[in-house]
Amino acid sequence: MTSVPPASASRSLKYVLAVWLLVPLVALVPIAASLQYWLTLQPALRVLDQALGDEAIALANLLRVEPDGKVVYDISEQTERSLRTDRLDTILFAVIAPDRRMLAGDAVLARARIGDGADWNYADAIIDEVSMRVTAHRVECGAGWCEVRVAETLRKREQARRDVLLGTMTTLLVMATLLVPLTYIGIARGLRPLMHLRDELAHRSLDNLSPLERRHAPAELQPLVDSVNRLFERVRDAAARQQAFIADAAHQLRTPLTALRTEAELALLEPHPPALAPTLQRLNAASARAARLANQLLAVARAETELRKPDGMELVDLKTIAMAVAREWVPRALAAGVDLGFALDSARVICRPVLLEELLANLLHNAIEYAGRSAHVTVRTGVRDGAAFLEIEDNGPGIATADRLRVFERFNRGSAPRGAGSGLGLSIVRDIALRHAGSVELLDGTDGKGLLVRVRLPMASSLG
Repeated sequence: MTSVPPASASRSLKYVLAVWLLVPLVALVPIAASLQYWLTLQPALRVLDQALGDEAIALANLLRVEPDGKVVYDISEQTERSLRTDRLDTILFAVIAPDRRMLAGDAVLARARIGDGADWNYADAIIDEVSMRVTAHRVECGAGWCEVRVAETLRKREQARRDVLLGTMTTLLVMATLLVPLTYIGIARGLRPLMHLRDELAHRSLDNLSPLERRHAPAELQPLVDSVNRLFERVRDAAARQQAFIADAAHQLRTPLTALRTEAELALLEPHPPALAPTLQRLNAASARAARLANQLLAVARAETELRKPDGMELVDLKTIAMAVAREWVPRALAAGVDLGFALDSARVICRPVLLEELLANLLHNAIEYAGRSAHVTVRTGVRDGAAFLEIEDNGPGIATADRLRVFERFNRGSAPRGAGSGLGLSIVRDIALRHAGSVELLDGTDGKGLLVRVRLPMASSLG
């Protein structure tokens, strides 16, 4: 059985990439720095050895062989002084005849064991307890071989090592300073399409299941985009079938429920035994509630369908919507013994008019249903604090403060339900408001009495 690692063990892709990029680079940089140090230092040391060898060649050119075979070495004091002059190092030299007799120079250097008899030898040696770099050059002189030795202390070489080390460390520091931010920037830029895809998916809902754009996605992400688009297609089909089922079921229920309600009302009006009156009244109330529930289910399905349409947004005045809904609800309010009033000011919004009419119809139904006879219900529209508003206020019993968040949940009627509602009305109101980038508040009415429902919507100008 495959075990699932805990959430705490998960790492971001940016973290994983940073580890796999920076850790090898951190390991490779010292190796590269060491290689650079060695490759830079060796040519510098070779140049110093070549200069030392040039001095040996210059000294060898002063050897002379007499006609009688005697080896003679002539070097002037000025030449010797010039040879030994150096700002940093001490210079020693020795010229040795074939019979190992020293012809000129420093005896301490002549006594040192240098080389293996080759024409050129370079070696580090301790001369008179001082570390020196020595070159030994063999030249033919008469019947034998003379040897010219030149040695110098190591100050120039040590300075070369310090300079190369400083240059290498500076390069290493610059690389380390630039490497981390450039790696981070590179990772961030490389992950930008993935972050864009994440943000786009985070804002998707059932209202927007259009295919993701794959043209600008990197080749590695295109299979993922295709898979997500296929998933969106399946979800769209499933949601459409679900909404079609709800709409069909609600539509099919309306006719028998309407007939049942009509029969119940007629049964109450016709002569009947007094003992049946409570039963008929309950039957009438239940049929009315069932019919209202079917209508609300149809409203939910219609709202979902309307929201999925690519167009349908219009520039509308809330005052116009309120006046259109008033034609249907004023007679209902009069029949219920409710005083329905209007205080309407212009408030232009971009919306789906059908849905805002449904929103207002649900609020009016709730106000008339729950406020009771002789109640006052007022509808207001206008602009306040830079936003359009739609308010329905009544002086009924209101909703307890503790229940004002719960009643927005579907089929939740609070802790003290009244009337014959189904608990869908305020849920529909909230969904429609949110889909229009708005909000819904339940507040106390005037003087703390009743309920004030305030819907705030962005004004058309603020939506560009």
